[in-house]
Amino acid sequence: MSVSLVKGQKVNLSKEKAGLKSVMVGLGWDEAKRKGGLFKKPEPIDCDASAVMCQQGGKFKGGKEDLVYFANLRHKSRSVKHMGDNLTGQGDGDDEQIMVSLAEVPPEYERIVFVVNIFEAKVRNQHFGMIENAFIRVVDTDTGTELCRFNLSEQYSGKTAMICGELNRLNGEWNFTAIGEGTNDNTVLELANRFA
Repeated sequence: MSVSLVKGQKVNLSKEKAGLKSVMVGLGWDEAKRKGGLFKKPEPIDCDASAVMCQQGGKFKGGKEDLVYFANLRHKSRSVKHMGDNLTGQGDGDDEQIMVSLAEVPPEYERIVFVVNIFEAKVRNQHFGMIENAFIRVVDTDTGTELCRFNLSEQYSGKTAMICGELNRLNGEWNFTAIGEGTNDNTVLELANRFA
């Protein structure tokens, strides 16, 4: 049974599912209804989900090689893989998925932070107030069972990026924490530098 999380809540995934080896982190969102101009339909909102690999002390120490996103689909350890970029967010269910092989995450990485930013948000004059039904969920890839879900229901108007949640390893056990913090970062690297 899936645990429905609230902001700041943590769930011990290792206790929820004994022997958990790998998870799929799914992120989804819908574009809120907007009116087009007289001659022009509004540009689709392109949200990009990414994983920031953090080492001891929860710090981001690497460069782009410790980011898993649309331009770097697989971490150098091969333990984290982005399943591809969705340019519009259309359709039901997950819009972007990131696979994590928990057993293969190198021991120096203690934390994997999942973030979303709007591609070219400032240029396109877009923000998360134009997004609705956003969520992050964690699924056991062996069984397809959803372990937990966090619905991002706060108002994020004016924010161009979001820190959604994180996986962290403590004493050999994996936890997921719901974060839901909006920011005004423009790129995944700007978001990652918040953890440097």
